Amino acid sequence: MTQSCEEALNNEAPQNPNKLNVLVVAAAIIDLDGRVLIAQRPKGKSMAGLWEFPGGKVQKNEAPEYALMRELKEELGIETRPCCFTPAGFSSHEYEDFHLLMPLFICRNWKNTPQGREGQSIKWIRPLDLYEQNMPPADLPLIDSLLSLL
Repeated sequence: MTQSCEEALNNEAPQNPNKLNVLVVAAAIIDLDGRVLIAQRPKGKSMAGLWEFPGGKVQKNEAPEYALMRELKEELGIETRPCCFTPAGFSSHEYEDFHLLMPLFICRNWKNTPQGREGQSIKWIRPLDLYEQNMPPADLPLIDSLLSLL
């Protein structure tokens, strides 16, 4: 159960252990019908079976938009460009072993038909149906950010 900010301020300051910071980018790919594409994390990966916004880790010295362009091509086989991305928000989430920072970009333009190229299932859903999906904790705050822009 999460506590409110007011409750948290009345408690002792939380410990902030030094954790690895991981920068991951994600895309809310939106089709002409206003549906959002989500991908299911494949077996063998952490949080396997959960549904997420497609994307991945930013490599050293790589700009987030170029990382997203690369990841979408690798994961889904679609061609994009940084000018196809509109910032939609970000998530900052502390997992047990690392801290994740994840900007979310909206993408409405791409070439090719998205296909799960790494063994993952994909599906198109209505934006409000994102709340009903079993998603990683870091993806959940991104739903509100996305809906506020659609």
